[in-house]
Amino acid sequence: MSRDTIASGPTPAGYMSGFGNSFETEALPGALPVGRNSPQKVNYGLYAEQLSGSPFTAPQASNQRSWLYRVRPTVRHTGRFVRIDRGVLRTAPEREDATQPLGQRRWGPTPLPDDKRTFVSGLFTATTAGDAESMAGMAAHVLLVTQSMTHEHFFNADGEMLVVAEQGRLRFRTEFGVIDIEPGEICVIPRGVVFRVELIDGPARGYVCENYGGAFTLPDRGPIGANCLANPRDFLAPVAAYEDREEPCMLIVKWGGDLHQTEMPHSPLDVVAWHGNYYPYKYDLRRFSPVGAIAFDHPDPSIFTVMTSPSETAGTANVDFVIFPERWAVAENTFRPPWYHRNIMSEFMGLVYGVYDAKPEGFVPGGFSLHNTMLPHGPDADAFEHASNVELKPVKLTNTLAFMFETRFRQRVTAWAEGLPTQQRDYIDCWSGLRKMFDATRRDPR
Repeated sequence: MSRDTIASGPTPAGYMSGFGNSFETEALPGALPVGRNSPQKVNYGLYAEQLSGSPFTAPQASNQRSWLYRVRPTVRHTGRFVRIDRGVLRTAPEREDATQPLGQRRWGPTPLPDDKRTFVSGLFTATTAGDAESMAGMAAHVLLVTQSMTHEHFFNADGEMLVVAEQGRLRFRTEFGVIDIEPGEICVIPRGVVFRVELIDGPARGYVCENYGGAFTLPDRGPIGANCLANPRDFLAPVAAYEDREEPCMLIVKWGGDLHQTEMPHSPLDVVAWHGNYYPYKYDLRRFSPVGAIAFDHPDPSIFTVMTSPSETAGTANVDFVIFPERWAVAENTFRPPWYHRNIMSEFMGLVYGVYDAKPEGFVPGGFSLHNTMLPHGPDADAFEHASNVELKPVKLTNTLAFMFETRFRQRVTAWAEGLPTQQRDYIDCWSGLRKMFDATRRDPR
């Protein structure tokens, strides 16, 4: 699919449409029990097993669980674990001594490495925030993958993972089925779901938000009403697809910030049927329907929220996933780029493709920036000059897709990110051209 078109037609083969739905799917006819979850005997000699993404007694609206019917129960997919090297993978509240002072940060794209990196070894932590032990906060990772996982599998006990594809396509083979994503799409893998990742057409790069808190959900639209933003029908869950492979396999688990490994003589992706509302899913960000000002002024960036991880404080997100997609700018007598601001939230921002209107220079696809709690930021000097003087006719912002992982916690830069040669240490200078224009004797005629 090209960047300037939206796929049409029915739900693609291999997927089911909807967000938060309770689905049922089977790869063999009759594998799914009817009218009960745990019969005395399941067809085909399968085992019934429940995977819970919330406490058993969570309110109905937030209760998440799925029943899986599999070749072997997962107690047979683990043996004795050994702790393995985690590389530069980091988890909050772990801190590394920072040598650089506080400030706004920006990095260029991280080159794909020459060595072999799978999805797990290709996770490079850029920032951490909050505390995974108390299930609050997040981490932002850069993903650099040069090799498919073949016999290796992975699950994350510390949080769910939102993967943003930026370069190359990825295939997620999960317990629940198969999900493919390309640049412009995301995949969300819930906490505890086993998967492996394969390359489809060469090395891939992307971004990962590891959400320690409550599961991502769609934001309340408020006065916007029932439609626009991310519509539930555009989220896709996989249909059941299983492996019955009798060959040595490996499972790597992220638990408490460390990586643990165990071996087994068969594939763990052996779910023949499943039903429930806890499962991995994908979403095409190009289907996001933006809303905005159609008269004057620039609305808050919250109108670009795709999904949110709520906190115990109403209206304050544990994590928001926000995008800035193609859209029309039509506001009259208005400074159209994002205004200068300071914010209680901290913003990790990346660019999938194109140009971001507030930072036309220096912020390129594959790069990322960090504007932490209460640090001022906004358009650079060139963007301000252009937006202040351009003719305000309707303009369509095309071939652009930027995003933010935004959290209420401070995001702390890791030693890996701090030492990257791609860090633009002169980033602060992008505002140096903002000169004093104040004149107490002059008023703007508008």
